[in-house]
Amino acid sequence: MPTQTMTKTMKAVQVSQKGGAFEVLDKEIPHPKAGQVRIRVEACGVCHSDALVKFGIWPGIDYPRIPGHEIAGRIDEIGSGVRQWIPGQRVGVGWHGGHCFTCDACRRGDFILCQFEKITAFHFDGGYAEYVVAPAEAVAAIPDGLSAEQAAPLMCAGVTVFNALRNAGARSGDRVAIQGIGGLGHLAIQYANRMGFETIAIGRGQDKESMARQLGAHEYIDSTQKEWIAVLLKRGGARVALATAPDAASIATLIGGLGNNGKLVMVAAPGEALTFNATAMIAKRQSLAAWSSGVATDSEDALRFALRTGIHPIIEKFPLAQAGEAFDKMMAGKVRFRAVLVN
Repeated sequence: MPTQTMTKTMKAVQVSQKGGAFEVLDKEIPHPKAGQVRIRVEACGVCHSDALVKFGIWPGIDYPRIPGHEIAGRIDEIGSGVRQWIPGQRVGVGWHGGHCFTCDACRRGDFILCQFEKITAFHFDGGYAEYVVAPAEAVAAIPDGLSAEQAAPLMCAGVTVFNALRNAGARSGDRVAIQGIGGLGHLAIQYANRMGFETIAIGRGQDKESMARQLGAHEYIDSTQKEWIAVLLKRGGARVALATAPDAASIATLIGGLGNNGKLVMVAAPGEALTFNATAMIAKRQSLAAWSSGVATDSEDALRFALRTGIHPIIEKFPLAQAGEAFDKMMAGKVRFRAVLVN
Protein backbone atom coordinates (compact mmCIF):
# COMPACT_ATOMS: atom_id res chain seq x y z
CA MET A 1 0.00 0.00 0.00
CA PRO A 2 2.25 2.82 -1.18
CA THR A 3 1.43 6.45 -0.54
CA GLN A 4 2.26 9.13 -3.04
CA THR A 5 5.84 10.34 -2.76
CA MET A 6 6.66 13.55 -4.57
CA THR A 7 10.19 12.59 -5.58
CA LYS A 8 12.17 9.40 -6.18
CA THR A 9 15.18 10.48 -4.15
CA MET A 10 15.76 11.43 -0.54
CA LYS A 11 18.40 13.25 1.46
CA ALA A 12 20.52 10.90 3.52
CA VAL A 13 23.75 10.94 5.52
CA GLN A 14 25.94 7.89 5.06
CA VAL A 15 29.36 6.54 5.93
CA SER A 16 30.96 5.02 2.83
CA GLN A 17 33.74 3.10 4.58
CA LYS A 18 34.99 2.21 8.02
CA GLY A 19 36.09 5.42 9.70
CA GLY A 20 34.86 7.51 6.79
CA ALA A 21 33.33 10.97 6.98
CA PHE A 22 29.59 11.61 7.06
CA GLU A 23 28.42 12.31 3.51
CA VAL A 24 25.22 14.21 2.75
CA LEU A 25 23.82 12.99 -0.55
CA ASP A 26 20.75 12.10 -2.56
CA LYS A 27 19.78 8.43 -2.56
CA GLU A 28 16.94 6.52 -4.11
CA ILE A 29 13.98 6.19 -1.77
CA PRO A 30 13.83 2.52 -0.70
CA HIS A 31 10.68 0.39 -0.97
CA PRO A 32 9.61 -2.14 1.65
CA LYS A 33 9.68 -5.84 0.89
CA ALA A 34 7.36 -8.44 2.40
CA GLY A 35 7.11 -7.99 6.16
CA GLN A 36 8.66 -4.51 6.07
CA VAL A 37 7.42 -0.94 6.36
CA ARG A 38 8.76 2.36 5.12
CA ILE A 39 8.82 5.28 7.53
CA ARG A 40 9.01 8.96 6.68
CA VAL A 41 11.57 10.05 9.26
CA GLU A 42 10.69 13.16 11.22
CA ALA A 43 13.43 12.92 13.83
CA CYS A 44 16.40 10.68 14.62
CA GLY A 45 18.47 10.75 17.78
CA VAL A 46 22.26 10.71 17.67
CA CYS A 47 23.44 7.97 20.02
CA HIS A 48 26.95 7.19 21.26
CA SER A 49 26.48 3.71 19.74
CA ASP A 50 26.44 5.34 16.30
CA ALA A 51 30.23 5.39 16.72
CA LEU A 52 30.15 1.60 16.32
CA VAL A 53 28.88 2.15 12.78
CA LYS A 54 31.01 5.15 11.86
CA PHE A 55 34.27 3.61 13.01
CA GLY A 56 33.46 0.02 12.08
CA ILE A 57 33.83 -1.21 15.66
CA TRP A 58 30.86 -3.57 15.37
CA PRO A 59 31.88 -6.60 13.28
CA GLY A 60 30.27 -7.39 9.96
CA ILE A 61 28.88 -3.97 8.99
CA ASP A 62 28.52 -3.54 5.24
CA TYR A 63 29.34 -0.14 3.77
CA PRO A 64 28.08 2.28 2.67
CA ARG A 65 25.77 2.51 5.67
CA ILE A 66 23.30 5.11 6.95
CA PRO A 67 23.56 5.35 10.79
CA GLY A 68 20.80 6.13 13.27
CA HIS A 69 18.70 3.88 15.53
CA GLU A 70 16.54 6.39 17.44
CA ILE A 71 13.92 6.93 14.77
CA ALA A 72 10.54 8.66 14.97
CA GLY A 73 8.18 9.36 12.07
CA ARG A 74 5.14 8.07 10.22
CA ILE A 75 4.40 4.93 8.23
CA ASP A 76 4.65 5.86 4.57
CA GLU A 77 4.35 2.49 2.80
CA ILE A 78 3.83 -1.11 3.89
CA GLY A 79 5.07 -4.32 2.30
CA SER A 80 3.01 -7.41 1.62
CA GLY A 81 1.95 -9.44 4.62
CA VAL A 82 2.02 -6.51 7.06
CA ARG A 83 -1.22 -6.42 9.04
CA GLN A 84 -0.49 -4.41 12.19
CA TRP A 85 0.50 -1.11 10.59
CA ILE A 86 -1.17 1.30 8.18
CA PRO A 87 0.15 4.39 6.36
CA GLY A 88 -0.03 7.53 8.46
CA GLN A 89 0.57 5.90 11.83
CA ARG A 90 3.08 7.58 14.14
CA VAL A 91 5.84 5.07 14.83
CA GLY A 92 9.45 4.67 15.83
CA VAL A 93 12.28 2.17 15.55
CA GLY A 94 15.06 1.65 18.08
CA TRP A 95 18.19 -0.45 18.54
CA HIS A 96 16.35 -3.76 18.12
CA GLY A 97 15.76 -4.10 14.41
CA GLY A 98 14.01 -7.44 14.16
CA HIS A 99 14.22 -11.09 15.11
CA CYS A 100 13.92 -14.51 13.50
CA PHE A 101 10.95 -15.89 15.51
CA THR A 102 12.38 -19.43 15.35
CA CYS A 103 15.60 -19.63 17.43
CA ASP A 104 15.40 -20.86 21.02
CA ALA A 105 15.31 -17.34 22.52
CA CYS A 106 12.52 -16.28 20.14
CA ARG A 107 10.52 -19.43 20.82
CA ARG A 108 10.68 -18.47 24.49
CA GLY A 109 9.54 -14.92 23.67
CA ASP A 110 12.89 -13.32 24.55
CA PHE A 111 13.28 -11.54 21.23
CA ILE A 112 16.02 -9.14 22.35
CA LEU A 113 18.29 -12.19 22.72
CA CYS A 114 17.46 -13.57 19.27
CA GLN A 115 20.37 -15.54 17.89
CA PHE A 116 19.93 -13.72 14.58
CA GLU A 117 18.86 -10.34 15.94
CA LYS A 118 19.04 -7.43 13.53
CA ILE A 119 20.25 -4.09 14.83
CA THR A 120 18.93 -0.94 13.22
CA ALA A 121 21.61 0.85 11.16
CA PHE A 122 23.99 -2.06 11.70
CA HIS A 123 22.25 -4.70 9.59
CA PHE A 124 20.21 -2.29 7.46
CA ASP A 125 20.24 1.46 6.85
CA GLY A 126 19.12 3.68 9.71
CA GLY A 127 17.46 6.99 10.37
CA TYR A 128 19.99 9.62 9.28
CA ALA A 129 17.74 10.03 6.24
CA GLU A 130 14.32 11.19 5.14
CA TYR A 131 13.05 7.61 4.79
CA VAL A 132 13.93 4.28 6.38
CA VAL A 133 12.72 0.73 5.76
CA ALA A 134 12.47 -1.60 8.74
CA PRO A 135 11.00 -5.01 9.64
CA ALA A 136 7.42 -4.66 10.83
CA GLU A 137 8.14 -6.42 14.13
CA ALA A 138 10.73 -3.76 15.04
CA VAL A 139 8.22 -0.90 14.81
CA ALA A 140 6.72 0.74 17.92
CA ALA A 141 3.66 2.98 18.07
CA ILE A 142 4.27 6.54 19.28
CA PRO A 143 1.41 7.96 21.37
CA ASP A 144 -0.12 11.30 20.54
CA GLY A 145 1.20 13.90 22.93
CA LEU A 146 4.86 13.11 22.32
CA SER A 147 6.51 15.05 19.51
CA ALA A 148 8.80 13.19 17.14
CA GLU A 149 11.91 14.94 18.48
CA GLN A 150 10.94 14.04 22.06
CA ALA A 151 10.08 10.45 21.17
CA ALA A 152 13.25 9.72 19.19
CA PRO A 153 15.73 9.57 22.12
CA LEU A 154 13.30 7.36 24.05
CA MET A 155 13.58 4.71 21.31
CA CYS A 156 17.05 3.76 22.58
CA ALA A 157 18.29 5.78 25.56
CA GLY A 158 14.83 5.93 27.11
CA VAL A 159 13.79 2.31 26.71
CA THR A 160 17.23 1.12 27.82
CA VAL A 161 17.12 2.80 31.25
CA PHE A 162 13.37 2.24 31.66
CA ASN A 163 13.71 -1.47 30.95
CA ALA A 164 16.79 -1.87 33.12
CA LEU A 165 15.11 -0.18 36.09
CA ARG A 166 11.83 -2.05 35.87
CA ASN A 167 13.63 -5.40 35.63
CA ALA A 168 16.27 -4.76 38.32
CA GLY A 169 14.23 -6.14 41.21
CA ALA A 170 13.75 -2.88 43.15
CA ARG A 171 10.33 -1.95 44.53
CA SER A 172 8.75 1.45 45.08
CA GLY A 173 10.46 3.11 48.03
CA ASP A 174 13.76 1.30 47.48
CA ARG A 175 16.94 3.33 47.15
CA VAL A 176 18.21 3.54 43.56
CA ALA A 177 21.47 5.26 42.62
CA ILE A 178 21.99 6.60 39.11
CA GLN A 179 25.67 6.93 38.15
CA GLY A 180 26.18 9.58 35.47
CA ILE A 181 24.09 12.59 34.48
CA GLY A 182 24.32 12.52 30.70
CA GLY A 183 22.32 11.24 27.77
CA LEU A 184 21.26 8.06 29.58
CA GLY A 185 21.53 9.31 33.14
CA HIS A 186 19.28 12.36 32.79
CA LEU A 187 16.50 10.04 31.59
CA ALA A 188 17.26 7.38 34.21
CA ILE A 189 16.86 9.93 37.02
CA GLN A 190 13.43 10.89 35.68
CA TYR A 191 12.27 7.30 35.22
CA ALA A 192 13.56 6.28 38.67
CA ASN A 193 11.76 9.17 40.34
CA ARG A 194 8.47 8.47 38.55
CA MET A 195 8.70 4.76 39.41
CA GLY A 196 8.64 5.66 43.08
CA PHE A 197 12.25 4.95 43.95
CA GLU A 198 14.30 7.00 46.40
CA THR A 199 16.51 8.43 43.69
CA ILE A 200 20.15 9.33 44.32
CA ALA A 201 22.09 10.90 41.46
CA ILE A 202 25.86 10.50 41.30
CA GLY A 203 27.80 12.93 39.15
CA ARG A 204 31.20 14.53 38.82
CA GLY A 205 31.31 17.94 40.52
CA GLN A 206 28.93 20.04 42.57
CA ASP A 207 27.88 22.00 39.50
CA LYS A 208 25.63 19.10 38.42
CA GLU A 209 23.58 19.00 41.63
CA SER A 210 21.03 21.63 40.62
CA MET A 211 20.22 19.88 37.33
CA ALA A 212 20.07 16.47 39.02
CA ARG A 213 17.51 17.73 41.52
CA GLN A 214 15.49 19.42 38.77
CA LEU A 215 15.34 16.06 36.99
CA GLY A 216 13.96 14.39 40.11
CA ALA A 217 16.91 13.27 42.24
CA HIS A 218 16.12 13.30 45.95
CA GLU A 219 19.81 13.35 46.84
CA TYR A 220 23.01 14.15 44.99
CA ILE A 221 26.51 12.74 45.56
CA ASP A 222 29.64 14.30 44.05
CA SER A 223 31.87 11.43 42.93
CA THR A 224 34.94 13.67 42.85
CA GLN A 225 34.86 13.72 46.66
CA LYS A 226 37.19 11.15 48.21
CA GLU A 227 34.61 9.51 50.49
CA TRP A 228 31.65 9.51 48.13
CA ILE A 229 30.99 5.79 48.55
CA ALA A 230 30.88 6.27 52.32
CA VAL A 231 28.21 8.92 51.81
CA LEU A 232 26.10 6.43 49.85
CA LEU A 233 26.60 3.74 52.51
CA LYS A 234 25.54 6.15 55.27
CA ARG A 235 22.20 6.31 53.51
CA GLY A 236 21.99 2.53 53.75
CA GLY A 237 23.55 1.66 50.40
CA ALA A 238 21.72 1.23 47.12
CA ARG A 239 19.25 -1.55 46.42
CA VAL A 240 19.99 -0.93 42.74
CA ALA A 241 22.79 1.11 41.19
CA LEU A 242 22.40 1.90 37.50
CA ALA A 243 25.67 2.62 35.69
CA THR A 244 24.98 4.94 32.76
CA ALA A 245 28.48 6.36 32.19
CA PRO A 246 31.08 4.07 30.55
CA ASP A 247 33.88 4.59 33.07
CA ALA A 248 35.26 1.29 34.36
CA ALA A 249 36.85 2.73 37.50
CA SER A 250 33.67 4.56 38.55
CA ILE A 251 31.50 1.51 37.89
CA ALA A 252 33.80 -0.80 39.88
CA THR A 253 33.87 1.69 42.76
CA LEU A 254 30.10 1.97 42.68
CA ILE A 255 29.79 -1.72 43.58
CA GLY A 256 31.05 -0.75 47.03
CA GLY A 257 28.00 1.47 47.50
CA LEU A 258 25.50 -1.36 47.23
CA GLY A 259 23.54 -2.45 50.27
CA ASN A 260 22.61 -5.98 51.26
CA ASN A 261 21.14 -7.84 48.27
CA GLY A 262 22.10 -4.86 46.13
CA LYS A 263 22.45 -5.12 42.38
CA LEU A 264 24.64 -3.14 40.01
CA VAL A 265 23.09 -2.90 36.55
CA MET A 266 25.21 -1.72 33.63
CA VAL A 267 23.66 -0.08 30.58
CA ALA A 268 26.89 1.63 29.51
CA ALA A 269 29.77 -0.50 28.29
CA PRO A 270 33.23 0.61 29.51
CA GLY A 271 36.17 -0.07 27.26
CA GLU A 272 38.26 -1.50 30.09
CA ALA A 273 37.82 -4.50 32.36
CA LEU A 274 36.15 -4.11 35.76
CA THR A 275 38.10 -4.92 38.92
CA PHE A 276 36.10 -5.49 42.10
CA ASN A 277 36.13 -7.31 45.44
CA ALA A 278 34.16 -10.51 44.91
CA THR A 279 34.46 -11.51 48.57
CA ALA A 280 32.70 -8.35 49.69
CA MET A 281 29.94 -8.97 47.15
CA ILE A 282 29.46 -12.53 48.37
CA ALA A 283 29.26 -11.35 51.99
CA LYS A 284 26.40 -8.97 51.16
CA ARG A 285 24.80 -11.26 48.56
CA GLN A 286 25.22 -8.61 45.89
CA SER A 287 25.01 -9.13 42.15
CA LEU A 288 26.27 -7.63 38.91
CA ALA A 289 24.02 -7.49 35.85
CA ALA A 290 23.75 -5.86 32.44
CA TRP A 291 20.84 -4.76 30.29
CA SER A 292 20.53 -3.97 26.64
CA SER A 293 17.69 -1.92 25.19
CA GLY A 294 14.36 -3.61 24.46
CA VAL A 295 12.00 -4.72 21.72
CA ALA A 296 9.20 -2.68 20.16
CA THR A 297 6.67 -3.42 22.91
CA ASP A 298 9.20 -2.30 25.52
CA SER A 299 9.63 0.95 23.61
CA GLU A 300 5.87 1.45 23.59
CA ASP A 301 5.79 0.95 27.36
CA ALA A 302 8.63 3.44 27.84
CA LEU A 303 6.93 6.01 25.60
CA ARG A 304 3.53 5.70 27.29
CA PHE A 305 5.09 5.87 30.75
CA ALA A 306 7.04 8.99 29.76
CA LEU A 307 3.90 10.66 28.43
CA ARG A 308 1.82 9.82 31.52
CA THR A 309 4.44 10.92 34.03
CA GLY A 310 5.93 13.94 32.28
CA ILE A 311 9.36 12.56 31.39
CA HIS A 312 11.10 14.70 28.77
CA PRO A 313 14.48 14.23 27.10
CA ILE A 314 16.54 17.41 27.12
CA ILE A 315 17.61 17.78 23.52
CA GLU A 316 19.51 19.89 21.02
CA LYS A 317 18.07 19.84 17.51
CA PHE A 318 20.12 19.78 14.32
CA PRO A 319 19.05 19.67 10.67
CA LEU A 320 19.86 16.42 8.89
CA ALA A 321 22.64 18.06 6.88
CA GLN A 322 24.47 18.83 10.16
CA ALA A 323 24.61 15.18 11.27
CA GLY A 324 28.41 15.27 11.36
CA GLU A 325 28.42 18.33 13.60
CA ALA A 326 25.83 16.75 15.90
CA PHE A 327 27.84 13.53 16.12
CA ASP A 328 31.13 15.32 16.87
CA LYS A 329 29.48 17.45 19.56
CA MET A 330 27.91 14.35 21.10
CA MET A 331 31.22 12.46 21.11
CA ALA A 332 32.94 15.43 22.76
CA GLY A 333 30.33 15.40 25.54
CA LYS A 334 29.12 18.88 24.65
CA VAL A 335 25.46 18.05 23.94
CA ARG A 336 22.94 18.64 26.69
CA PHE A 337 21.78 15.93 26.75
CA ARG A 338 20.69 14.27 23.49
CA ALA A 339 21.31 15.44 19.92
CA VAL A 340 18.35 14.96 17.57
CA LEU A 341 18.33 15.32 13.77
CA VAL A 342 15.08 16.73 12.42
CA ASN A 343 13.63 16.68 8.90
